[in-house]
Amino acid sequence: MDVSRLFEPITIKSMTLKNRFVMPAMSRYHCPGGVPTKHFAAYHRRRAKGQVGLSITGATAIDRPAANNHPDLANYRPDSYDAWQHVVDEVHAEDGPIMLQLWHAGALFNVEPDWQPAPIESPSGLMAPGKPMGVAMTEEMIADTIAAYAKAATKAKEQGFDGVEIHAAHGFLIDEFFWDATNQRTDRWGGKTLVERSRFAVEVIKAVRAAIGPDMPLFLRISQWKEQDYDVKLAANPDELRAWLEVLVEPGVDCLDCSQRRFWEAEFEGSDLNFAGWAKKLTGVPTMTAGSVGLNTDVMTFFHGADAEPAPLDDLVRRFDRGDFDLVGVGRAFLVDANWILKVRDSRFDELTAIQPKKVMATDEELAV
Repeated sequence: MDVSRLFEPITIKSMTLKNRFVMPAMSRYHCPGGVPTKHFAAYHRRRAKGQVGLSITGATAIDRPAANNHPDLANYRPDSYDAWQHVVDEVHAEDGPIMLQLWHAGALFNVEPDWQPAPIESPSGLMAPGKPMGVAMTEEMIADTIAAYAKAATKAKEQGFDGVEIHAAHGFLIDEFFWDATNQRTDRWGGKTLVERSRFAVEVIKAVRAAIGPDMPLFLRISQWKEQDYDVKLAANPDELRAWLEVLVEPGVDCLDCSQRRFWEAEFEGSDLNFAGWAKKLTGVPTMTAGSVGLNTDVMTFFHGADAEPAPLDDLVRRFDRGDFDLVGVGRAFLVDANWILKVRDSRFDELTAIQPKKVMATDEELAV
């Protein structure tokens, strides 16, 4: 297995990556009160030292009252700016790039049911089909939320982040606008088609692009599946996917971060292309594949207690060499091994280790791995 092409550099706007491996956004629940700790900063620095091409922060809540759905997930607000500056400086000290992921939980408040800041806001006050949660956003709420994304992007550029990613996947706020089961609005923010229901995302993308300027990279994380329903497909076929992605890319998205539970699964019948493969084919923009790379269990079964064993990378390499995608998001494998990339580069596959849920959900001291 020749992995050499995965170690070729790539330039996206003002950012050049030394290889194609990305540590994608993974929420570590190590930001008490929304503020990253010194352990959190050191954790990111070790991955940069381990030659990760790009680090993307875990979901980081914009400055809205209920954008965050857990007290130990990160905020991007004035009281956390100094801590985030330390994270950026630590990663840059190892000559690594880091991107800030901007996130709003929407109505998906199923992690800590006793911790619910108000008002919980979403398109139609629904967390899932038939499951009310919070309130339907008013025009004022929508405008203020779009402005909060832009404010966060402006500050991220000021702090020296190398790019910004907008989280629009997995059943959180932006994805709740996409999904007809949670967006039942009859105004301009709703609609019968996926393209119509993409208006909120488009306005967020426009605002963020205006805030960061034309040269700073802007990624967009998207998925078909939701935490509320693993089997949902927003786009049922390639034509629907093309129409959706074209309206998202047009305002200035530079890379589509395509999240699957299992990257090796075909997105549509009649082709073995995965989600990222179809997105690149239909839009022509760079894409990143993500979903259980290097492991034999998907992320959601893992969260339910299943251990994950190392899996061969042959299929990943075949798809990458074919040109299906440009970047590879390696998630859980990075959590317990900051040197995973170096081992892959040097063909030390026998040194890759199993991953246990109890190790991933580590204490601060264990985060030092």
